[in-house]
Amino acid sequence: MAVVGWGLVSHVPTIMLPEAERRAINDGREISLVPGLHRLRREVLDPLAPETLVIFDTHWFSTVEHLLSGHRRRRGVFTSDELPRGMHGLPYDFPGDPDLAEAAVRAARRLGQRAHASADPHLPIHYPTTNLLPFLHRGERVVSVSCAQTGTTPDFLAMGRAIGEAVAETGRRTVLLASGGLSHRFWSLSEIPKREASDPRHVHTPEARAADEERIGWMEAGDHRRILETMGEFARFAPEGRFGHYLMAVAAVGGADCTDRGRRFSDYENAIGTGQVHVWFDRLAAGRT
Repeated sequence: MAVVGWGLVSHVPTIMLPEAERRAINDGREISLVPGLHRLRREVLDPLAPETLVIFDTHWFSTVEHLLSGHRRRRGVFTSDELPRGMHGLPYDFPGDPDLAEAAVRAARRLGQRAHASADPHLPIHYPTTNLLPFLHRGERVVSVSCAQTGTTPDFLAMGRAIGEAVAETGRRTVLLASGGLSHRFWSLSEIPKREASDPRHVHTPEARAADEERIGWMEAGDHRRILETMGEFARFAPEGRFGHYLMAVAAVGGADCTDRGRRFSDYENAIGTGQVHVWFDRLAAGRT
């Protein structure tokens, strides 16, 4: 068995606010990201029945190597130091997949990448992982993967290939979740209250919005090669995590040769200047196993 599906999913803190607060900052309307996550679970993950979720976490800023969570079980209570008002006292408890994590480390080293799987019980967890759990997790094993802050596009692609090899080696029925955004520049503190609504006119610049929407179009067309070939251009708009979450996910399923077409499960939305969207890529529907 191999990767049975993968997606670019937004983890923005707004999804964790009560609905009344979400509507209050969005001109009385619900943001599309929340119902989009519920639909992803119901319409995609439930039928796929994955055994393992691999989450590429854009807030796990490793420095000298790629890191993976290697726990047999991971449990605790999460409060965000960045935004404790909306993310506080959140319990988490889920099984890990140390066999897959260790297989990915071995594959990464074969590909010339430094990698380590940590099972330390005190290892911090980050909200690109925890924010997805209430919506998308139903008991599956979970492995989080860092987005190295020193990583380049080739590094991320190599690590993604390692993940793909590890999935094949372990035989896990696996879903990949690239947890992060597109362009990623915030408004200044004084501007944020005027820019919290999800309307994409609030994305930091018109040029960043255009770059995001162009790439979403390529995702929908299955033109991942074009996205990879233009990473230098996209870097001008500071994609979240150097776009490592997407790069690792697409590399695990073929990289530039991947032609999986994307389906949107949300609108393209603003989050205080950044571009956000849920895009899902089917594989079984294309006859792959």
